[in-house]
Amino acid sequence: MNNDTADDIWKRDEVQSPCINICVVHPEARICTGCLRSIQEITEWSRMSAAEREALIKALPEREALLKKRRGGRAAKLARRKA
Repeated sequence: MNNDTADDIWKRDEVQSPCINICVVHPEARICTGCLRSIQEITEWSRMSAAEREALIKALPEREALLKKRRGGRAAKLARRKA
């Protein structure tokens, strides 16, 4: 296989994953703090159509606010455990 053919394999007309290799799921929002997708969306990504991927990519910025909320630190965490 020559280099031109090998390079063509990696040049596809598909929506690339929003993954940035920071894979930590927020405990309350239940979304990845890196790419903002849910575990289900991450799992289904390879089976999604290009249109589904594009729609999801467009929806991700709205989710960022879910992670910006301050959860109250240690005192709030202890209060949640008691509840």
